[in-house]
Amino acid sequence: DNPELIEARRLGIKVYSFPEYLYEQTKNKIRVVIGGSHGKTTTTSMIMHVLRTLGKDFDYMVGAQIEGFDTMVRLTEEAPVAIFEGDEYLSSPLDLTPKFHRYKPNVALLTGIAWDHINVFPTWDNYVSQFATFAQTIEPKGSLIYYDGDVELCKIASALRDDVKALPYSCLNYTLYGDTTIVTYEDKQYNINVFGKHNMQNMHGALLACMQIGIAPHDFFKAIESFSGAAKRLQKLKETASSVAYLDFAHSPSKLKATTDAVRERYPDKKVVAVMELHTFSSLTKAFLPQYAHTMDAADIAYVYFNPEVVAHKRLEEFDINAVEKAFEKQSLRVFTDSALLKNEILGMDYKDSVLLIMTSGNFSGIDIRELA
Repeated sequence: DNPELIEARRLGIKVYSFPEYLYEQTKNKIRVVIGGSHGKTTTTSMIMHVLRTLGKDFDYMVGAQIEGFDTMVRLTEEAPVAIFEGDEYLSSPLDLTPKFHRYKPNVALLTGIAWDHINVFPTWDNYVSQFATFAQTIEPKGSLIYYDGDVELCKIASALRDDVKALPYSCLNYTLYGDTTIVTYEDKQYNINVFGKHNMQNMHGALLACMQIGIAPHDFFKAIESFSGAAKRLQKLKETASSVAYLDFAHSPSKLKATTDAVRERYPDKKVVAVMELHTFSSLTKAFLPQYAHTMDAADIAYVYFNPEVVAHKRLEEFDINAVEKAFEKQSLRVFTDSALLKNEILGMDYKDSVLLIMTSGNFSGIDIRELA
């Protein structure tokens, strides 16, 4: 019932979905598309940061606010390269094609596959097939950069067309030293501001993508040294002499585990208090809950929140606290359905020598997360 859509149809005007429009505006450029169930926003942000720091002109579309960028989308006539975050979700209510099938990349990057969007892709095989189709959309003489620790990605890479180059990546060689991650590459060391094994994997993929568009490794690392992360991706909210609070967008099982593990690795001697919200369609689907088994094991104290009213609003099968406790398979886990009780629990804790990790794509039914921190 959108009046502009109705009028466009009356006039016989071509209607484009957002990803179709992005392709039409960049079809004469080199398109770099970053996909995957997790890490695509951060990886896209890393590439954008490097190009901007090195003074390169480029178009982009990314799913979070990035420091140094006023907008999340930029389209120009002049820029020779376009960097797109490639989401696998549907293009629009009128175009039921996954967004990243529309971009036809010259350089494609896939970070990993972990089942998500169960409302659209009801089975694991159906979900995986979307990434296989994405690989088939790569332009002739293009390349697929992929994380070689993912079994499904290795299968996809082995079945590429002969004219597409497969470029595997793993994890950069790194050590932690306080707030700094020291990366060693080609016998040189670089001080990096972000931490976590998953980020070192993302950075390795971003390096290969940048190399495909002419960036030398040393230039990449000198530029990435000033990268501080994307909004809500292990974003430091508050720090005291003995405690620190982070906010992360993590909501799917793979993101939840990677983020919790990263904080545990970064702070091995601190108490890790992890709080997450079941908020998305997938996470509130009773049949999907077992995917969360052991995802918060690295936390000393783990809290999960969900709002039964949201479950009802989404017309999903009801479940109770016991179902969530059973799904996560963590003995010390506590589940809340009242955000006021959760807030009181968090505020009542002693945070000496502790890390508070808040993970959600929502706001726990109205909690001001920054004020809480």
